[in-house]
Amino acid sequence: MSFMEQLAASWRRNLSLVCIGLDPEPERFPLPFCNRADALLSFSTHIVDATADLVCCYKPQIAHFAARGGEEQLQALIAYIHERHPGIPVILDAKRGDIGSTAEYYAREAFDRYGADAVTLNPYLGGDSLMPFLQRADKGAILLCRTSNPGARDLQDLSVDGMPLYQHVARRAAADWNQFGNCALVVGATYPEDLAQVRRIVGDMPLLVPGIGAQGGDAEAVVRNGCRPDGAGLIISSSRAVLYASSGDDFAMAARTAAEALRSRINQARASI
Repeated sequence: MSFMEQLAASWRRNLSLVCIGLDPEPERFPLPFCNRADALLSFSTHIVDATADLVCCYKPQIAHFAARGGEEQLQALIAYIHERHPGIPVILDAKRGDIGSTAEYYAREAFDRYGADAVTLNPYLGGDSLMPFLQRADKGAILLCRTSNPGARDLQDLSVDGMPLYQHVARRAAADWNQFGNCALVVGATYPEDLAQVRRIVGDMPLLVPGIGAQGGDAEAVVRNGCRPDGAGLIISSSRAVLYASSGDDFAMAARTAAEALRSRINQARASI
């Protein structure tokens, strides 16, 4: 199945819009993982096994692995998810953006080397930088539109022809870049009114929404402003609040409890709209 087909199926099967960001930080791991050569992989797979029935997808962050020489562990983690929990798509959070042959190689890295089902991309180099990813019709291309960080307003709010730049990105994605139906956008939970604007522009396109939990985004506001009429259409991501819900031996069960609580809050909000 394509990324979009897997995502739609996991929304239904697990009754969940929750995405867990796999951002391993060894200094925050429980003691049993200290000094393990495969600590990034082992910790992450424990989280996955504890939460796989509660999520619509996983989102490993490439820098958290690559900075520690853990690329092989990242590759093994994605393969593990596909083998042990088939049907749950994996988004590689890499935010790639380049042109020409470099973009081609980044696409091969994400989809052929790591085996990701989708990848996050920076669209600010223009449409040609996205084509190597978009042309892989079975894979997802998730474009930064309105990011969750405080500095997002520095550039994304700049007025271009009377419209904020981030809205131009949303319009181009909907009108020009989604010819294979495999495009999605990143819109931060910390800007719920902007999320509503993007939803109006892009129609049914999936939106990846980071910023819930540690960054202060409100799940109910995200659902109210970003859900499609069918109650789906969102990939609501939480990382640290789930991964590090406990630093003790109960870390996996604590992660499950946190993920289940987030799913419940989201579903309650979905039921009310």
